[in-house]
Amino acid sequence: MGIVRYGAGNIFSLTSALDRLGLAYGMIHKEADFEQFDRYIIPGVGHAGAAMAKLQETGLVPKIKALKKPTLGVCVGMQLLTSYSEEGNADLLDIIPVKTLRFPETEGFKVPHTGWNKVFSQKDNPLFENIPHGSHFYFVHSYFIEFNEAYTLASTDYINTFSASIWHDNFFGVQFHPEKSGEYGEVLLKNFTKI
Repeated sequence: MGIVRYGAGNIFSLTSALDRLGLAYGMIHKEADFEQFDRYIIPGVGHAGAAMAKLQETGLVPKIKALKKPTLGVCVGMQLLTSYSEEGNADLLDIIPVKTLRFPETEGFKVPHTGWNKVFSQKDNPLFENIPHGSHFYFVHSYFIEFNEAYTLASTDYINTFSASIWHDNFFGVQFHPEKSGEYGEVLLKNFTKI
């Protein structure tokens, strides 16, 4: 499993989870590194617009858009797969044609959405195999991916219903942090290795 290093990912918690699970991984810094792996993870924390700028600086954007092997975006890494983010008014990879929007200010709700929340599968897919409908995962985000039935693998409710996981062809994304989500987060990471 190759982890795309572009300066905007929380690598430590992810690699710690992969180490716990005994899953082999390596780092991708340049285009040639992709050939060493059979699937990829795009991590990300912080600001989507800034993350996209860093990714563009690496020169890896055309290669990522052309990938045919299973690829998983995590948190901001998932948002990068979308077409556009209100965070930084940024055009993103446009691999999955949905938008990343800011949670509206709503009385009784705090932004960022932080903590455990239920995730509801919308489709049968190997990524969520052996994960019960309504399982809890750990979230930290101020921006969400608009719910679009065509691309939504799983949804979560906070202020509104949004896509907790998206999927198109070989590209998958999760808004939550599987590496911080206990048992079912580990199940999801193991499932990804079998896709």
